[in-house]
Amino acid sequence: MPTQTPRSYSVPPLRPLAITFDPDALTLTPEGPTLTRRMSDLEGLFADGDAWHEASTGENPVVYTVTSSPVPEINRELPQSITTIMPGTTAGEFWMTKGHQHPDAQGEIYLGLRGTGGLLMFDGTDTEWIDMKPGVIGYIPPGWAHRSINTGDEPYAFLAVYPGGAGHDYGWVLEHGMGNRAYRGPGGTLERRPYNG
Repeated sequence: MPTQTPRSYSVPPLRPLAITFDPDALTLTPEGPTLTRRMSDLEGLFADGDAWHEASTGENPVVYTVTSSPVPEINRELPQSITTIMPGTTAGEFWMTKGHQHPDAQGEIYLGLRGTGGLLMFDGTDTEWIDMKPGVIGYIPPGWAHRSINTGDEPYAFLAVYPGGAGHDYGWVLEHGMGNRAYRGPGGTLERRPYNG
């Protein structure tokens, strides 16, 4: 019998586990950490800085939450999370996530769960948009910064599955933008405009 070399891990691997998704409550069990982003956490992201400042120093509403499973964000693991973006606009610009790029360029998938939204991607030159709704899988190739946007009148939620060691670079988006912005147009329609800072 050949001998097997034990695999090495930077941290001990997880044991296999079942994760239960509750489609009504939009939760994962067992639970991991939950992140809440308020308007004040989104400095520099909306085109109208004055409108952002007024909203963040006034009501300072919750814009989105990210509920995670206990799978850690480390190499070789595949964490999962559910992001729920509230409906709303700031000076006509739809509410959104901060957006990020992965320093260790790897792919990611999003699965629409509830509501309607968009997956905006930018590689520094080209911009891509995927309309998201329940049942749609958006694939994010390595090297593309990505942001999710609620384009509807109810909460928009999606499941993300991503490589744990990919990392999150939020500063890249602040420096390079996302190519387009998403606004509520006439009759509530989606209107995409050039980023322009």
